Amino acid sequence: MPYAGYLLRMRLRARANRLSPTKIIALVFAGIILIGALLLMLPAASRNGESCGPMTAFFTATSATCVTGLVLADTYVQWSGFGQTVIICLIQVGGLGFMSMAAIFAFSLHRRMGLKQRMLLAQAMSLNDMQGVVRIQKHVLVGTFTLEGVGALILFLRFLPDYGPVTALKWGVFHSISAFCNAGFDILGVLEPGSSLMLFGKDPVVLITIMCLIVLGGLGFFVWEDLFQKCKDRRKSKLSIYTKLVLICTAFLIVSGAVSICVLEWDNPATLGTMTTGEKVLAGTFQSVTTRTAGFAAIDQGALTESSKAVSILLMLTGGSSGSTAGGLKTVTVLLLLAAAITSARGKRQVQLFKRGISDRQIRDAMALTVMALMLCFAGAIVVTADSNVAFLDAMFETASALATVGLTANITPILGTLSKILLIVFMYFGRVGLLTISLGFLMGDRAQERYHYAETKLLIG
Repeated sequence: MPYAGYLLRMRLRARANRLSPTKIIALVFAGIILIGALLLMLPAASRNGESCGPMTAFFTATSATCVTGLVLADTYVQWSGFGQTVIICLIQVGGLGFMSMAAIFAFSLHRRMGLKQRMLLAQAMSLNDMQGVVRIQKHVLVGTFTLEGVGALILFLRFLPDYGPVTALKWGVFHSISAFCNAGFDILGVLEPGSSLMLFGKDPVVLITIMCLIVLGGLGFFVWEDLFQKCKDRRKSKLSIYTKLVLICTAFLIVSGAVSICVLEWDNPATLGTMTTGEKVLAGTFQSVTTRTAGFAAIDQGALTESSKAVSILLMLTGGSSGSTAGGLKTVTVLLLLAAAITSARGKRQVQLFKRGISDRQIRDAMALTVMALMLCFAGAIVVTADSNVAFLDAMFETASALATVGLTANITPILGTLSKILLIVFMYFGRVGLLTISLGFLMGDRAQERYHYAETKLLIG
């Protein structure tokens, strides 16, 4: 029997060694969700002392680990202090990635990371190679905890006069982590269940702090490292083209989104209509930032005009940047598609950005990712509409929010049918582990050479 057990362990170890980094990340994320769900099913995790049941537990654990923010019940009303602690831990692990958590232990024990661990780190941070991956990981951890600490301090000082030191500290830490990880969870239900940040929708300190954390978390770890090296050596170091594109796209999306929301909601009494001009601009800008995978709501999402919901869906699907805590298609992916469309319309063949050519392979990957996401979002909305009898645009809002790991809702999540809830769980997991990682990662990791080509044919386009 001992020999049989030894053989079983060796077989499992050999099988684990054959797993690619992509498969390991997908499986470990699923394992974290399962552990989180089991903990949330405990009676001690619920405020009323009774188990919440498997659906609520799995939905919440998936939403927290995938840093989405969709919930079936208000986080404060449903979960006890223990349950809220489980949720914020899942958010931190899901936002940084489980390999970042493993790196903390390795660094604290002064252990060297092996080749496979470095490969996992590079894959988790969406890096093209393993060069300097350990250094980047250290910078990521220091930067993350520093920014979360600063955000928590600012929020603590803001909440302190009105709510006391204990509540202010708890709120500051929870919402700083949730904002930086682009999760969108809040524990402000003690003031008004389901209100998110709407009670602070006119508070510049709270909204600007949350916005800064969301944007910084959504830029991506590679951009952080690039900016750090630029600040460290101003003369020699130059920003990469990718970093320039991310910064330009981020600024453009924030400004254009804010202008669109303000124009479309300016006279809507249920959202911006009753605010002053400065408050409207602040709330519109926050809506533009939060729709790109954060999930906090400073205005009632269900009361948005149909056109504003459509704009929000576009922003949600665009998302943040690669290798960040944000989800979505990613900013540079969308930019590549626009550049390819403009290049084709001008009759040129090679896509160029900053006087550099973009390979056809990357353009095809961006197209495949976008088509896949749009098809899933549209098909999912049809299923939700049929299953839960809600308006199609609201269902589209919900599926885009789940797939892009945003967390905003048009106030329909708690009333969805069982099939719709299961669909959203799948979408949240799929969106966080990565549409590109799951659909194209295997091909990119071990791509066989094509030994023959078929004769080309011409088709009518347009």
